[in-house]
Amino acid sequence: MLSRKGIIPEDWLLFGMVWWLIAFAHGDLDHSTRLQRSPEEGAAGAPDGFVPCVTSIHSFTSAFLFSIEVQVTIGFGGRMVTEECPAAILVLIVQNIVGLVINAIMLGCIFMKTSQAHRRAETLIFSKHAVIALREGKLCFMLRVGDLRKSMIISATIRMQVVKKTASLEGEVVPLNQIDIQMENPVGGNSIFLVSPLIIYHVIDKNSPLYDISPLNLHHHEDLEIIVILEGVVETTGITTQARTSYLADEILWGQRFVPIVAEEDGRYSVDYSKFGNTVKVPTPSCTARQLEEDKSIMDTMPLSPKGTIRKRSVKLKPKFTINDEPS
Repeated sequence: MLSRKGIIPEDWLLFGMVWWLIAFAHGDLDHSTRLQRSPEEGAAGAPDGFVPCVTSIHSFTSAFLFSIEVQVTIGFGGRMVTEECPAAILVLIVQNIVGLVINAIMLGCIFMKTSQAHRRAETLIFSKHAVIALREGKLCFMLRVGDLRKSMIISATIRMQVVKKTASLEGEVVPLNQIDIQMENPVGGNSIFLVSPLIIYHVIDKNSPLYDISPLNLHHHEDLEIIVILEGVVETTGITTQARTSYLADEILWGQRFVPIVAEEDGRYSVDYSKFGNTVKVPTPSCTARQLEEDKSIMDTMPLSPKGTIRKRSVKLKPKFTINDEPS
């Protein structure tokens, strides 16, 4: 199997050998034929009465040079194919097609190497677990997303879908019904500015498909999955990249929230990715959002200060980076 670096020189050598065999079979390399020159030679440099398949081919070196001229379309003008040999014309067509295919493959490999969209998506990480807790007095579904690279993701957008089994009023059962859910983030809307890890949350209200979800529903037998899709444009290449994750029912933690990982020290912000997925228990009612909205007295029984231990949910990669303040 030819390597990527040596495929073009070996292709030149292969077709150079083919051109040499054509010239040898036709007698173009026969010294006695080349010496039978009349005082007046033809325009192609060959004696009258003899027309070679390819002019000016006298050795393997000249055949190799002609192979290079054909494939890279240089055309110095000293060598050319005549109409004497149909086989030479066929080889000329084949070599041009092979050259175009090789150029297309190499350009594709170079494009794939420079874009590397899938590798860029690997640096976009999500928390291993999602959480449901109170925020501003309402139950919210929350997850954390971050970018491990310093280069920015331009026009980043994030959206979520709930996939669950539903039934219509007419009795039609939809096993994999996809329902878009509205998200909230510090920037607002679906667009995010991923300069540091963000907590994306969805307010569970009466329009939410999670309106009737309680801690009793968060087990592996529950037919529920939440899909999160993050899309954006890579700053360095302009290629669109996409990162996806999903959370099953047993991967959603009730009554916990993410610990802070952004700290300010001497006017600089640092992010500790070793705590990216860590959560801490917080007071959260063990009821559905519907029950909480219908019975406001449930909130009166909740303690104001969170208590509990930290639940560690670390990721594999644990780099740290800092965001420097621009000089004024």
